[in-house]
This record gives sequence, structure tokens and C-alpha cells, in this order.
Amino acid sequence: MKIFKQIQEFNQPNTFVTIGTFDGVHLGHRKLLAHLKLRASEHQSQASVLTFWPHPKMVLSPTSNDLKLLNTIEERTELLKQTGIDNLIIMPFTKDFSKYEASFFIEEILVKQLKIKGLIIGYDHHFGYKRKGSVNCIAQQALKHHFFLEQIEAFSHNQINVSSTKIRSALMQGDIPLAGKYLSYNYMITGKVIAGKQIGRTIGFPTANILVEERYKLIPDFGVYATEIKLDNRILFGMVNIGYKPTVSQKNEIAIEVNIFNFNENIYNKQITLFLIEKIRNEKKFENLLQLQNQIHFDKIQIEQIIEKYNIPLR
Repeated sequence: MKIFKQIQEFNQPNTFVTIGTFDGVHLGHRKLLAHLKLRASEHQSQASVLTFWPHPKMVLSPTSNDLKLLNTIEERTELLKQTGIDNLIIMPFTKDFSKYEASFFIEEILVKQLKIKGLIIGYDHHFGYKRKGSVNCIAQQALKHHFFLEQIEAFSHNQINVSSTKIRSALMQGDIPLAGKYLSYNYMITGKVIAGKQIGRTIGFPTANILVEERYKLIPDFGVYATEIKLDNRILFGMVNIGYKPTVSQKNEIAIEVNIFNFNENIYNKQITLFLIEKIRNEKKFENLLQLQNQIHFDKIQIEQIIEKYNIPLR
């Protein structure tokens, strides 16, 4: 997959394009991308995705903390690469760009700069200033500029339309298996290992503290999870606690701590990725460290059973 970080860099002729933020690159997105590749192949063309970064809300509402995304731009790029598309165009989103009318965007960006042969859009696609670019508007432009246009139906799982919103809801409820079904992979959290208070080490369960620098990254419901871990291209397993650590901390700061099974290495400042498998319980405040230690023993036994049951390969 070729990556273009400016529209002006794109120089691939005969391309079929789809447009969107593709947060999660979930099953619905994958259906759309598979159809894009099919149509591109039928027309001896390349399959290209046009996405935007920063997310529009980051530009239009920069002080808001409401935005929660399933992927960082790095994660999204890797997930799109795995779908087998030919090109990824990451267009910078600016306030000036947000004011483009749909017809102007189609003529100046899609037709003149990308020179598209075809456009594949999802069932609910709107774009342009105030999202006025409806399918009827796009169809008029397709006739005017002579490019192929197709809109595909929503993807449903058990008669439920799959969407990023539904996945976020599942994660906030701690329903990791449901989110995983909609995503087609285990929800991931990537961060840097930083120093902590090393309390876990004193009770026999050393943990790596994970700093997630992207404030927009969605953190699931607080609690204890079974997790698969990618570290230095190795696959490991463990258990992670997400929350405020009420037994050992008075700070109102979210912490992500992972205990890696059968592991004893210094990994400070390394990047680590957690692939959540299943939540086993809510976060709880214990009266003392002994109670916490006993609970962690039970947690580990339960999580080892879950990992053995699922045996999920790294996505």
C-alpha cells in the first residue's frame, strides 16, 4: 500500500476511491473496501482510500474532550494496509477545507487532482460544508464529470447494522467480545511503558504502566481484562487493570497497568500494544494490599482459563 500525506503527491492514474474517517476499520468498512477493490479490479484500476487527519472535530472543536476514537492514525493506517487496498491518501483537515462545498470538493479534489474513474460510497455518506453532499448531489456530479458511482448497503451482524458508534458503546460497557465481533479484531491500546510506584512488585504481580498519549483514544470501561500483548514483535499474554487504582492511589487519574505472565524484563520506554480479549470484573477498592493480592491470584487463574479457551492469534 502506498501512502500519500498530501493530495498533491498523488500520482496514480485510473483510481477508484472511497472517502471517510474509517474509525475502527470495522466489518462495515471492510465490506465497503472489499467492494471498492472488486470494482477497481473490474475496471483495471487501483483501489484508493481518502481519509482525513486530524479528525474534523479536533479542528472545529479543539478544546472539547468529547471526541473518542477507536484508532490512532497509526493504527488506522496499519488496519487499512491489512485490507489490501492500493493507496491511502491522508488529507490534512483544516478550517478552510471544512468550508468546501460538496460540488467544489468533487471537482477540485476528486476530479482534477485525483482524476478518479469511480467513487464508492457507504449507505449514509455525506460530505462537504455542513455535510450537504448527499448521494443525489454526488450523482449529479458523477454524470457531469463522467465517473462511476455506486452506493452500497449497510453491513449487518445478526440483523444489527455495524457502526463505530455501536462499537464505542460496547467498549464503554466492557463488552469486549461484542466489540471484537464488529471490529473483526481485538480492540487495541498502544502506549509507552513508564515508571510507576512498583506496588505490584511488592505483592508478587509486577506491572507495566502504560501511557497513552493520544487523549482522544477511547479507553474501555474500568475493570480487569484478559489481554494479548505485542512487545518487540513477541506475542505475550497477561491481565490488565484499567481505572483509578482506588486501593493504592488517591489520584483521579486513569491508569492502565498490565501484568505480563511469565515475564521479568526491563521494558521502560518501550512501546507496547494490548489486544483486549475479555473483561472479568469491575475495578474495586480493597481494604488492604493482602485482599488485593488474593483477588489478583483469582483473577490470574480466571484469565489463564479464558486465554486457553479463546486461543486468539494476533491480528
